[in-house]
Amino acid sequence: MANSAQPNVEKLEAVGIVKQFPGVLANDHVDFDVSAGEIHTLLGENGAGKSTLMKVLYGMYQPEEGHILINGEQVRFHSPLHAIQRGIGMVHQHFMLVPTFTVAENVALGLPSSRKVVLDLDRVTEQLLEVAELYGLHVDPAAKVWQLSVGEQQRVEILKVLYRGASLLILDEPTAVLTPQEVDDLFCSLRKMVARGHAIIFISHKLHEVLSLSNRVTVLRAGRVVDTVPTATATKEGLARLMVGRDVLLRVNRPTVERGDIRLTLKGIEALGDNGLPALRGVDLDVCGGEILGLAGVSGNGQKEMAEVIAGMRSLTAGRVAIDGVDVTGHSPARLLDRGLSYIPEERMTDGVVRDFSIEENLILKDHHHPPYSKGLFMDFKRIAMETDDLIKKFDVRTPSRNTTLKSLSGGNIQKTILARELSRDPAIAIAAQPTRGLDVSATEYVHRRLMEQRTQGTATLLISEDLDEILNLSDRIAVIYEGQIMGVAHRDDVTVEQLGLMMAGIHPDLPDDERQPAHCPVSDGA
Repeated sequence: MANSAQPNVEKLEAVGIVKQFPGVLANDHVDFDVSAGEIHTLLGENGAGKSTLMKVLYGMYQPEEGHILINGEQVRFHSPLHAIQRGIGMVHQHFMLVPTFTVAENVALGLPSSRKVVLDLDRVTEQLLEVAELYGLHVDPAAKVWQLSVGEQQRVEILKVLYRGASLLILDEPTAVLTPQEVDDLFCSLRKMVARGHAIIFISHKLHEVLSLSNRVTVLRAGRVVDTVPTATATKEGLARLMVGRDVLLRVNRPTVERGDIRLTLKGIEALGDNGLPALRGVDLDVCGGEILGLAGVSGNGQKEMAEVIAGMRSLTAGRVAIDGVDVTGHSPARLLDRGLSYIPEERMTDGVVRDFSIEENLILKDHHHPPYSKGLFMDFKRIAMETDDLIKKFDVRTPSRNTTLKSLSGGNIQKTILARELSRDPAIAIAAQPTRGLDVSATEYVHRRLMEQRTQGTATLLISEDLDEILNLSDRIAVIYEGQIMGVAHRDDVTVEQLGLMMAGIHPDLPDDERQPAHCPVSDGA
């Protein structure tokens, strides 16, 4: 490794950290510590101050008050380079890799080389393979980053900090984009690091992961430490209560709903991905009124392409799409909106909103030319203000005003804005793609409740999620996609997690024929 010294951060302490931004007290006299051989989770809602505190520990921000101790010695980091030199490494939620470079080139980037201006890739590759083997972070050093899965790219980010000799790792939402299998692999690697004397600060919203992985949990709320508890005595309900300040419903209520007729039909759907290769291969699916059909699968198996095909944003190469029995294949997004389709996209910041528009402008984005927002050729600004204020209140969007620029909101409030726009249209069909990705427990609870309300109102909802717990919690029926094909469809009570896992790996489970793809929408028993 570039720094072959043994882990040297025996204990890190943050004492009385205060960090302010204009109008915001992000960290309010925060105390926090982590020791070698420990995984200490930092938990809190979006905006609680978690990432700010970590950026202070990593030298990206300078605190107004307080200090940092390493092994009892007071230190001050003026930049991330200083933190790295003291054995602290940070893996950011959004990867910082050069897609066109190889794994070895990304790891070597910025490090001194024995060949001066030429990267010493032979030596880097050899040492990289040793580190990868030691911690179970297997990846091909010669592979281009753009060719790697999300899980493999994350391994590269972790290998980068380990290669630089980090003994304390800060992981910011490391599982937000991983599949269940990739999460298991990551946790196995983290436990190996801890066993070899590393210290790990783990930031996450997923309570079951926090309880299964960490030794202690510190909860932040509104920039302050609420409590630090050992996970051995903690519960999901108790942690959620500390985060939000109230009881949180972790499982949704499922009222009895009589499912209606088929609203959305996919028949023999085939489409190409962005790389020009087949992404969907003969997909057949039906979604009924008053049901949530969950689509589970490992990332990159055609979920994104399916959502875009239904929303009119991607062309088909074969098959047809029908709404209420009417063929809408090839229709534009605008025509599909008129047919009652609402779309909550996976990439909310690029496909769901206009970042530089106000909340008001984003709320009327799709219907500004229709009543009540317009009268003939003219927009009714008074009515727009009244309607958007009502939506902001109904959907609990936390904002100073409707004129606030959308990009200044937290991820949870941006998602609430999208929900307000899409669900207030009383859709016949709703496509919800990764609707809670990156959201905290409170925002996730809200999104789930709204989707269940649409179910009660008779909306046919296709829920696309890589979070298996979310799929099992919300869905009436569950379909699994693998390499662009539907591996099976079953009622939520008739399939096990093990069977879902097999389908996600491309293995057909032993399901009765009538559970692979029901020909009609059965009446719900309210389970």
